[in-house]
Order: sequence, then structure tokens, then C-alpha cells
Amino acid sequence: MPHKLTLILTLLCSSLISQVGFSDDWPQWGGPEQDLIWRETGIVKTLPTTGLLPRVWSTPIGEGYAGPAVAEVNSRWCIFVTDRIFKQRVGYERVLCLDAETGKPIWKHEYPVEYSVSYPAGPRSTPVINDGRVYTLGAQGHFFCFDAATGNILWSKNFVEDYGTKLPTWGMVAAPLVDGDQLITLVGGKDNSLVVSFDKATGKELWRALDDRAVGYAPPVIFTFGGKRELIVWHPTAVSALEPKTGKLIWEVPYGVRYGLSIATPRKVGNRLFVASFYNGPRMIEVSNDGKQAKIVWSGNSDSEIKTDGLHPIMMTPIFDGTHIYGVCSYGQLRCLDASNGRRLWETEKATGKGRWWNAFIIPHEDRYFLHNEQGDLIIANLTPQGYEEISRAKLIEPTRRVQRRMTIWSHPAFALKSVFARNDKEIIRVDLSAKK
Repeated sequence: MPHKLTLILTLLCSSLISQVGFSDDWPQWGGPEQDLIWRETGIVKTLPTTGLLPRVWSTPIGEGYAGPAVAEVNSRWCIFVTDRIFKQRVGYERVLCLDAETGKPIWKHEYPVEYSVSYPAGPRSTPVINDGRVYTLGAQGHFFCFDAATGNILWSKNFVEDYGTKLPTWGMVAAPLVDGDQLITLVGGKDNSLVVSFDKATGKELWRALDDRAVGYAPPVIFTFGGKRELIVWHPTAVSALEPKTGKLIWEVPYGVRYGLSIATPRKVGNRLFVASFYNGPRMIEVSNDGKQAKIVWSGNSDSEIKTDGLHPIMMTPIFDGTHIYGVCSYGQLRCLDASNGRRLWETEKATGKGRWWNAFIIPHEDRYFLHNEQGDLIIANLTPQGYEEISRAKLIEPTRRVQRRMTIWSHPAFALKSVFARNDKEIIRVDLSAKK
């Protein structure tokens, strides 16, 4: 009897572990590994083709460009997102924590903000959840560290007041990066504070790096080159590699981009690093075997948003798989490039549309891709060097922001708990994408 009871308990525990193991989070920009890959299994192979995808829940929300983040806090799955609302003509940025199972509010924090940035339709930066804390960055440089369970403020900064930050045209965007005990942020301040590292628990400054330059919009990332971890910062004048623990410059490759539009997250395969901007196009950078030097091995030939020969994305981060690059260009063309030389292999407008700043996000999943375009469509497709093959498409959420005479959504969804979490300027939703047995 004891042996039988032990066997039953073992099977139950294995079942529970298996169920939990299949659930993943999306605790920051780019997901668990900041690479924009969705790794959960047991996901649908096709989508229904009529009407809106059925929601698990929908919760009202204010305007904003920031995507949601999903994480488990004290054994409870939570959604963190930021927005902007108005009360008696006064604008407030808000940080919201919602229950992932029901969409019901758990806590919120709001603070008055007068916007001076272009496209003043709410915060842009995805929250970061780590070790029971949530970090948020507002469009005007208000930075907070909250207790993720209660919403209590643990520490905060005002980048404009504390560092003399010159706000970029479209506001503060780059999500911070947690690395061990430090929180690395793009501040864009005076006195060599383009990049600042804080103690993630206390907010104490640990180091600062790079002189007074425009801050741009791309998030900092850490990659390994030559066996050593390097902090990669793509800003409007260069791609810089720093020592993560000290901020000391390792190497730097000049790359001036118009209007400060360094947006896409740098992508890395082997010893190569890929970046691309809206006006100035792509650059493939090769880092030396010892990780101490870098150079551009190929680049696009166009500095025009219209006559483009490579890839000129506005907001989306391209896919770089080592041999090929997939991304959405300046006027909506989904393109494939040969990663060895940047030559375009094909393009299509089937997944997107045609118009200036047209945008779609691409998320690899197993042997296919999920695409979320700015019209609110969710698409499952195959992307290969031979072309684009659409498997299925459905309406995820309605576009609510008018840009260039069309309605758009410019916020990246989160993929977690076998679901997709998406927002517009009116609601945030959860749609179950688990394969039904």
C-alpha cells in the first residue's frame, strides 16, 4: 500500500511539473531571452478565419504604444502594461498590473505627465519583471522600480531632472536590461551618461558610459563574442560594445542614422551582428575572434526610404537566422535578404500592406512564424529563401490609432501561457492559442 501511494504521488507530481513546464512567460521586451522567439509547445497550427479571435478576456485600457509583459509573481500570473489617460485635461501615465487569468486589475500607479514628445499617445517601453520587481520607463523619462506584487515604489528616477536627458523626438523607448544585480538603461544624459547601470534593488548608480550623444530607441542587449560577454548599445551615431560590469568601451563601429532612428533590436548569429534603420538601411558587422574589434562587412546602398535595395525597417526587429534575414521594409514590403551579402531574394506585400511606416512584427515559433501586422491581423506563415507561404490569418484586435490615413496598432504583443496578449488604445486582450486535444 505505501508503495502504491508513493507511485500515485509521483505520477501526480510529474503531471503537475509537466503542466507547469509547458507554461512560459514574457517578462520583458523580446520575451524570456530577449530574442523575440516563442518557445512554448502545444500551440495551434492554424487560426479560425472568420471574425475576431475568441478572447479569454478583454480589459479597458488607455492609449499607449508599450507592449505588455507577462510573469509569475508570488504564484500568480500577472500582466504588466503602461498607458496614458486624461483627467480634467491633465494627462497621467499609468502602470497597470492585471490578473492573467481574468484580466481584472490587481494594482495601478498613476502620475501626471505633460508630454513634449511627438506622437504623444502614451508610453512606449515594455515593462521588465525580475526577482519580484517591475521596472517601467515613461515617454518623458520617468523611471520606476515597483514591488511587483503590491505596486509599492521601491525606487525611482527622473532622467530629465536627474541626468539632464535630452528627450528624443518620439520619447524614451528603450527597455532596460537586467544583468545579474544591475539594471542597465539608456538615459541619454549629460556627463557621459548615455548608458547608466543601477543596482537593481536600490537604484544606486554603479557606472555610466559614453559621452553626450543622442539616445535613440533600441534596447541594450548582451551577446558573447570571443568567449566574453559584451553589452551592445546601438545609438544614432554608432554601434558600441561595452564591458557589462564596468561600462568600459571595447569597440565601436560608426553608423550615423537620420532622425535618431536606431530602433530595431540588434540581432546576432556567430560573430556577426545585424542592425537596420528606416532611412539608412542595413549594416552587417563582424566581430573579431577575440571580441576586441569589429567592422562592417556589408551594407545597403541606399540612404532613401523609397528607393531601397536592402531592408529599411521602421519599428520591427528583423529575423536573422544566420543565412537569411526576414523583415518589413519602409513601405510595407516583407523581404528576404541573403545574410552573406545583403542581396534581396524576394519581397511581398501579402502579409502587410502598402504605405509609409507600415509595420508588422515577426515572431519565430518552432518551424513557422507568427506575424502581427499593424491592422491587428495575426498570421501564421512559413518564411523561407524561396518565398512567403501564408498558412492562416485571423483578426486579433482592432486598430485604433490613425497614422498616414490608416488605422494602426504599433505595440508588440506578448506570447505566454499558450496565449497571445495584445493591446490597442482601448483594450488589452488575451487570446488562447493552445492546441485543443
